[in-house]
Amino acid sequence: MPVSVIETLGPRWFSLYSQFLGLLFPPRCVGCGRVDVWLCPECLAQIPRVEAPFCPRCGNSVVTAGLCARCRTAPLQIDRICSVVYFEGALRKAMHWLKYRGRTALADPLGGLMAEYWAQHPMQFDVIVPVPLHADRLRKRGYNQAALLARQMARRVGLMEEEQTLVRQRSTSRQVDLNAKQRKQNVRDAFHCSGDGLAGKQILLIDDVCTTGATLEACAIALLAGGARNVQALTLARAR
Repeated sequence: MPVSVIETLGPRWFSLYSQFLGLLFPPRCVGCGRVDVWLCPECLAQIPRVEAPFCPRCGNSVVTAGLCARCRTAPLQIDRICSVVYFEGALRKAMHWLKYRGRTALADPLGGLMAEYWAQHPMQFDVIVPVPLHADRLRKRGYNQAALLARQMARRVGLMEEEQTLVRQRSTSRQVDLNAKQRKQNVRDAFHCSGDGLAGKQILLIDDVCTTGATLEACAIALLAGGARNVQALTLARAR
């Protein structure tokens, strides 16, 4: 049953439903197979973190501190992109299970990683906004993995999360199948703000993976056009 449907049952029935599933299908760590946890502390600790030096604008790895070559000549139209870990190992499998196999419970430990990163590397913002899915894809999948991560992070840091204003106004091809130039074209004008609810706000965009930053940039352009004061992004993972 999709999360969007389950949540309408209310907290009590949602809890009972989750317990029932847990009895039928006890969780196993995606990294080592340990029972009763989707991602154990040991496997979490082994996921490689994104560490300096990296470009302070787009987050790409650099040899020495400072802007990368791209950001010196043609920077993305977003103030900053940060990522927590690299998209590999147990993390890659965990995100695949979260995104495509309905293991939404993984949003808890993964969102926790993002909250821990923010606590160690504070970013000034007013509201957390997840990168939206197109309505057709949301209906098919039943949930937006970026929104699940954003909710977990917002709950931990005690800040507001907003999912209504930024919308994906047209369906796009899967970014994973495209090169950098195609990715940028694919998401051009794909997003817009449905009102002025984010006007004047400092936005922290949340997404699962950053590869070229094209999707985050397209979202930032829409948010700035909608009156946002500035836009930064935090993704759980980054492709090397």
